Amino acid sequence: MLTRYKMHRGPPPPDGSLPKGIRQDTRWRTKHPLRPIEGIVREFLAAPDEQTWRRFRAAYLDLLKRRFGEDWVPFDNLAKLAKANDVYLGCSCPTKLNPRVDHCHTFLALQFMKRKYPSLPVRLPRC
Repeated sequence: MLTRYKMHRGPPPPDGSLPKGIRQDTRWRTKHPLRPIEGIVREFLAAPDEQTWRRFRAAYLDLLKRRFGEDWVPFDNLAKLAKANDVYLGCSCPTKLNPRVDHCHTFLALQFMKRKYPSLPVRLPRC
């Protein structure tokens, strides 16, 4: 199964709320195939309204399509991993600047992976 979770800074939360399974950091600073690029993240967070969200969404989905077209193997490996394990895509959202989980790149990444791998069990977060 593939889904997302909210990453926390510092030590793990005392309530044990971290998901059990494989947690992967997908923020822009990583090498993850689903990471966004810094510029579009900074642009969205500078003015997180519907207009900048639409620009972020278009730019991010174009980025994923381009990466997938150039090298689908990392995406395929992720899908295989998530078919055999619970895999959680991590991001800091929701945050004060972006309180909407459906306005997070992980939400779009989950939709992208479901379209590319229809048999992949994907769980979108509740909005």
